[in-house]
Amino acid sequence: MNIREATQADWPAIWPIFHDIVSTGDTYAYKVDTTKEQAEAIWLSAPRKTYVVEEGGAILGTYYIKTNQSGPGSHICNCGYMVSSAARGKGLATSMCEHSQTIALELGYKGMQFNFVASSNKGAISLWNKQGFKTVGRLPGAFNHPVEGYIDALVMFKWLEQPE
Repeated sequence: MNIREATQADWPAIWPIFHDIVSTGDTYAYKVDTTKEQAEAIWLSAPRKTYVVEEGGAILGTYYIKTNQSGPGSHICNCGYMVSSAARGKGLATSMCEHSQTIALELGYKGMQFNFVASSNKGAISLWNKQGFKTVGRLPGAFNHPVEGYIDALVMFKWLEQPE
């Protein structure tokens, strides 16, 4: 397994992963009918960097890293992670989360924040907790889940910089 920075040439392999996940409407707060062009802007163009996980020449997962807020909040980053349905359960999300924390520090970020984690996304919440993220906020009824209705969205945070 190899994690490398994504290029424009990777978009055709990233798009099916993005579309598969977003079209269900149960984890990301993107429109379920997000177009390929809109998705490319969201995932590949807008972030500071985007990465892919490759194995045997196939892209199995992807993540982005971007500045969460400008100005006085620019030392905190935000990431989004997606794993193809065929590669789930193999530890890719863990690897990407660990990789993103290293990259965040290299880029000068001091903390990482996940802004809108659906409370029904138990796998992600468990993983982020194992990685040292804490739930620092709860937005009651903020996520309209397609099956569960209005559920809470969590704000999760981790300070990355180690004390000297």
